[in-house]
Amino acid sequence: MSKRTFGEKSFNIFNIILLSFVLIVTIYPFYYIFIASISEGSQVVGGNVVFYPIDITFAAYKLIPTIKNFFTSFGNTLFYTFFGALTSMAVMTMGAYALSRKRLKGRRFIGMMISFTMWFNAGIIPFYLNMDSLHLTNSRAGIIFGFACSAFYIIILRSYFEGIPIELEEAAKVDGMSNFGILLKIMLPLSTPVLATIGLYCVVDRWNGYFWAMILLKDINLIPLQVLLKKLIVEKDVLASMDSGGSSFAYTQETLIDAIIVVSIVPILAIYPFAQKYFVKGLTVGSVKG
Repeated sequence: MSKRTFGEKSFNIFNIILLSFVLIVTIYPFYYIFIASISEGSQVVGGNVVFYPIDITFAAYKLIPTIKNFFTSFGNTLFYTFFGALTSMAVMTMGAYALSRKRLKGRRFIGMMISFTMWFNAGIIPFYLNMDSLHLTNSRAGIIFGFACSAFYIIILRSYFEGIPIELEEAAKVDGMSNFGILLKIMLPLSTPVLATIGLYCVVDRWNGYFWAMILLKDINLIPLQVLLKKLIVEKDVLASMDSGGSSFAYTQETLIDAIIVVSIVPILAIYPFAQKYFVKGLTVGSVKG
């Protein structure tokens, strides 16, 4: 085993320093939000909370349930995330499977049109007018079906399906299995890595989606948690929105907002450990074929 040269050692040291800096810059905002949410409000406002919590208190978390429409918006987020991701996976999986079969007439043209949407689209106003003409504004259906497809995810799924041996499909057809049966019983079980990866990305997209929900939804009872959080931050009325009202030195508007942010992040963070093992295989295999 040859010794590493001075240049290689210097390069490794530089990489370690650079990546450590990137890690700190990436992690610190999340860390600060957490320590601020459990610190006394007056300490946070005074700028004393920087590296560790001061005068630890969970008063902000205890007051979250008193914020008007919090549980409604949280339930809406769960609804949009579950059914939205489920709808997206169903539509994109069937579309990608069809595009991966060479017997589909016009598959190249269809694939080109799908890819075209990755770089060019109608824009915000035409899209809103289209949703409005379809009566999908201010409705749950608009959020679920209006954003059911992603060209990038379809291309990844199609590429992965193309990598599965065609002989398996031919053998299934000899046994009399339908195309839908082949998809359910052969293609999907063999595509667990890419399905888990794309599925998690769909969940994250749905959970974090707030822009179009803010534009399309006007009913306060339909908005997701992210839109409510934006309303509290921008309009700075978190204390006024509390059923109990009032304030305390133990918490402030900033610590309450930080606590809500933590609550909105935790459910998604809890999913990552279960799907992490599929990430590298799912994306690298699916993205280099075809």
